Amino acid sequence: MSLLALLDYASVLVFALTGALVASRAQLDIVGFAFLACLTAVGGGTIRDVLLLRDPVFWIGAPAYIGIAVLAAVVVFFGAHLLESRYRALLWLDACALAIAVAAGTGVALATGQTPLVVVLMGMITGCMGGLMRDVVCNEVPLVLKAGELYVTAAFAGSIAAVVAERMVGTEWMVLAACSGLTLALRAGSLAFGWQLPVYRSRPPRV
Repeated sequence: MSLLALLDYASVLVFALTGALVASRAQLDIVGFAFLACLTAVGGGTIRDVLLLRDPVFWIGAPAYIGIAVLAAVVVFFGAHLLESRYRALLWLDACALAIAVAAGTGVALATGQTPLVVVLMGMITGCMGGLMRDVVCNEVPLVLKAGELYVTAAFAGSIAAVVAERMVGTEWMVLAACSGLTLALRAGSLAFGWQLPVYRSRPPRV
């Protein structure tokens, strides 16, 4: 199995767990769990593959991805009640999934010879869109859009790191490790230490 395929599998598994956790918070049935887990797991990668004209899309070429997402949903359906804080578990699993998916997205774009701009965008799309779909469907404020938090910023920085590392070292695993490591470090810092960007504050209009 190639490193990129392994990253896609890992991304699907961890994002599926987050989708199922959100389904548990919304008190859905097991079919709802499976649907939300699959949507979250393959959403970002599907958009990536469609935009890059990859044929077939990764989960159509290997349906095992869907099987993994459904299995994750079943596990969470029967085990979510064991977690002391499902929301905290969701945040940290989502941070790990983001780091893996950004690396997967940038890796695919680099492997297909895309320009640096496209590589960065594919990393961000792969990392962010599945979670965005998950939260919108469940009528929650998307983690991507939480005020000031480093989420899209972390994905952007990680994608940039992949582009820079590819120019400097060129070794695939080092490039993807740099991408994933920086993404996770920034997102974890935002969760653990409150790192954030300045947010817009409205001011009274001038007379």
